[in-house]
Amino acid sequence: MVLSMHDNPNKDRGRPRAFDTDAALDSAMLVFRQRGYHATSIGDLGQAMQLTTGSIYKAFTDKQTLFASVFARYLSQRNGSLAARLAQCENGRDQLAALLHFYVDSVCDVEGERGCLVAVSAVELQTLDEELASAVSAALIRNQQNLQQIIRLGQQDGSVNPALDCEATASLMLCIVLGMRVAGKVAATRPDSSIIPLALKLLD
Repeated sequence: MVLSMHDNPNKDRGRPRAFDTDAALDSAMLVFRQRGYHATSIGDLGQAMQLTTGSIYKAFTDKQTLFASVFARYLSQRNGSLAARLAQCENGRDQLAALLHFYVDSVCDVEGERGCLVAVSAVELQTLDEELASAVSAALIRNQQNLQQIIRLGQQDGSVNPALDCEATASLMLCIVLGMRVAGKVAATRPDSSIIPLALKLLD
């Protein structure tokens, strides 16, 4: 989708300003991922999105609304990519292995340094306003519920130990994947695929 922004005709920049909204959100996403919500200024966003402050406010109202749009887009992109991987798996254990590989791939190189928008926002949870905090909390809860669903699938198809406490195992797996995103911010602590067999032993 392309928006057209009109500046004051009396100014030098009197022509309509057009920009790709999705591209602008992706640029803002990088800043929020690297700096977090509170440390990101409108000036930072304007530089990354190549938009004036006025254009940002006209298109998105305020920083909170912009972040909400960015957060929703981030979840949609991530969940879509993960779902495509999981769809190729034959059983619950394979799905958990694919999920872990997905997170390992997510912390590689520059992508790892950019960080996870969910993880960085969770750290700021207590200082976000109610609406944004609710969105971040809901994302974490959905992640844990999805892990529970995969574990139950594995228990039903025999690929995961049926005696395991599904909720406790899902909680531990969530801690692992979130920890991977945090550790991935630093090259020296960035995890690789060697941790996956160890994590899968939790399912035995």
